[in-house]
Amino acid sequence: MTIATINPLLTEELFQHIWQFRLFKTASLATTDGVPVQIIHPGMHNHHAGPDFTAAKIRIGKTLWAGNVELHLRTSDWYRHGHQHNGQYSNVILHVVFEHDVPDYDTDKMPPCLALQERIPKLLLRRYESFRQLAAFVPCEDSARRVPHLTWQSWKERLLVERWERKISSFHDWLLQTGNNWEEVCYRAVSQSFGLPANGEPFLQLAQSLPHTLLARHRPSLMQLEALLFGQAGMLSGTFTNDYPRQLQQEYNYLRYKYKLRPIPAYSWKWLRMRPASFPTLRIAALAAVLHQAPHLFSRILETESVSRFEQLLSTQASAYWQTHYRFDGPVSQTRSQGRLAIHNILINTILPLLFLYGREKGQSCYQDRALQLMETLPAEENKITTAWEEVGIAQHNALDSQALLELKQHYCDEKRCLQCAVGVKLLAASC
Repeated sequence: MTIATINPLLTEELFQHIWQFRLFKTASLATTDGVPVQIIHPGMHNHHAGPDFTAAKIRIGKTLWAGNVELHLRTSDWYRHGHQHNGQYSNVILHVVFEHDVPDYDTDKMPPCLALQERIPKLLLRRYESFRQLAAFVPCEDSARRVPHLTWQSWKERLLVERWERKISSFHDWLLQTGNNWEEVCYRAVSQSFGLPANGEPFLQLAQSLPHTLLARHRPSLMQLEALLFGQAGMLSGTFTNDYPRQLQQEYNYLRYKYKLRPIPAYSWKWLRMRPASFPTLRIAALAAVLHQAPHLFSRILETESVSRFEQLLSTQASAYWQTHYRFDGPVSQTRSQGRLAIHNILINTILPLLFLYGREKGQSCYQDRALQLMETLPAEENKITTAWEEVGIAQHNALDSQALLELKQHYCDEKRCLQCAVGVKLLAASC
């Protein structure tokens, strides 16, 4: 982004923002040659080639004009960019600049020029510059709490939808790949979520190597499900001392030959710096239990309307072997199964975004509304980012809040996108 030498605090992006939201003194406006100007509508911001704003309505003198508006930090930029030779700029009705640096500007051959240098509050420029500077956490951490609750609430809902749109793009791709097979997509998405955060990708590879239709044939037998999943995970190729992994190995070798299966590499799995309860072996066993106890999982999801019911749906008990083992041939007194927090993470990151996508694809907003309402009943997540938001005075009452603030921090604050943030826009407007 170019910084104008005439004022180190002003950027072209900020100048366009100031014009779009009229963050300047609008009384008694006049062109550089003294003709009165009244802004009826500043126009629509054009992010493509051509003038900066289209469909503007500006009264200049006694004439109401409709057309395009071009913005520059200096009047001379019009010539420097060669607009006088570009037909796209022939219907510009007003040339808006910060500094008028062409005293002999010919208004007979050029569009009228409006200079705003003396009309933009210095406080606005200083506040924007403070946003752009490095901060301990977020650019507006000293003032964010002053933004009204309604602004925050509507912005959080938009942020959550943005976050979900990014999550569900892969779900949508899978829909196209599978011929709109929602059960298959659900199986892939839930499998991937069982591996998060460290083993999401190998869990997805595992699911893609075992189609849902194949697993459905063996759903009545938990042992066969485990044989298929552990075998395809590359975890049944060694020599075992326990009877149960030997039994799984024997069953898998038969099924592998029958279905011509090819397992994923065993080295795909991550084990280091991980609590035993998060080992991929326990997660695979938990996934097998869910598939065993919940046939037609996606249909069940569509029917489930409360967090407590989802907890019941996903709170399954793994087979007896995994109640005393974290890994094959490594007995312990008792293992810990996934608790409510793990189930809530699956809901937040997979099931509710998938439900939202289904409502959008089917044109049934009731499913989208349900997904958002369930997010409001789930407790807020606790991590370094959400804790830091609490410390600057922004509370989180539920999972919708915490997910929205994660999105805000990662995709707006860290990238200094203050002009695209509803909170940043509100704070800048308060400077005028």
